[in-house]
Amino acid sequence: MKKTPDIIIAGGKTGGHLFPGIAIAQALERICHDVNILFVGTTAPFETQTLEKFGYTHKAIFSKPIKGGNLLNKALSISILFISLIQSMIIMKNFKPDFVLGVGGFSSFAIVLAAWLFRIPTAIQEQNAFPGLTNRLLSRFAGTIFTSFKETKGFAHNPKVNYVGNPVRKTDPVESPNNLNLKNFDPDKFTILVTGGSQGATSINTAFMDALKLMTDTTNFNIIHQTGIKDEAKILQEYENLKITATTRAFFHNMPQLQGVADLVITRAGAGTISELCIKGLPAILVPFPHAADDHQTFNAKALEEKKAAVMIKDNTLTGQVLKETLENLIKNKALLDQMTEILKQFAMPDADEKIANHILQTKDIKA
Repeated sequence: MKKTPDIIIAGGKTGGHLFPGIAIAQALERICHDVNILFVGTTAPFETQTLEKFGYTHKAIFSKPIKGGNLLNKALSISILFISLIQSMIIMKNFKPDFVLGVGGFSSFAIVLAAWLFRIPTAIQEQNAFPGLTNRLLSRFAGTIFTSFKETKGFAHNPKVNYVGNPVRKTDPVESPNNLNLKNFDPDKFTILVTGGSQGATSINTAFMDALKLMTDTTNFNIIHQTGIKDEAKILQEYENLKITATTRAFFHNMPQLQGVADLVITRAGAGTISELCIKGLPAILVPFPHAADDHQTFNAKALEEKKAAVMIKDNTLTGQVLKETLENLIKNKALLDQMTEILKQFAMPDADEKIANHILQTKDIKA
């Protein structure tokens, strides 16, 4: 057994790819206290800043979406892939990983492919029911395919598939609201968490503010609102104009703790979000991102709505009036919220991170 396992986790850029990778890294550290982890991805500020906050080493490679169409686009894509593959091979030579895990995103393609060329054990982790292009391509090379959904499109009969659920970040027991820096937080009031994911969602932000304008009393609940960087200033100004006190930021790094104090969340329906809701039993109004690949967020939201575990509002029907009525119906119906909580917990798979970490550490070259 090597003294220190060296592991690469490749991919990121968005929270949907990055946070499962962080969850797996944390599980690796819990199971094997002496482990060397390197994240490889992009120079996107969200990715670099998040990994820095969690204390992980990060290297960036040149990567762009693969484009088809005319000959120029195809030639450009081949050139970019060639450059990123050379960079990845240099990383392999210098870091000498024992295992490489791809968590999705264009930056994971060249790294996992380079590891395959070097005969280094590999796996990919697919968060969604409809795999992205990168993981569809890498499924031919990766030694193992970890899936979050039992029926993942295109992978259902692949012998390399290991259905484990979607890794979510583990946290300490829920912090007191007093330690979360929440404005005028009253633990006796109903708490609404609003988030459009790591990038924010203008449609959700707009509809929620419009809903508040239609409400006759906005003093009977707490509001925690993640706006995304683009809408932060505008939403802050709207709260000021409405004279409503809310904890509002472009991005919260302690989202798991905030979910722990929330009674209801308004959010997109990405796979990571769905997994966190199930584990925490947090009722939700789900607004699927309409431009997600293969419309997989609508599929995710429908799966919960059909089980009466969540409420879905399509993005193109989301208005202040619709959201106001939905919110008021849920806030006054505690029995319905409690029912949603119980159903959500039945779908929870809280140990996906540890299952993947154990697979990595039990690889022959790492642990006998």
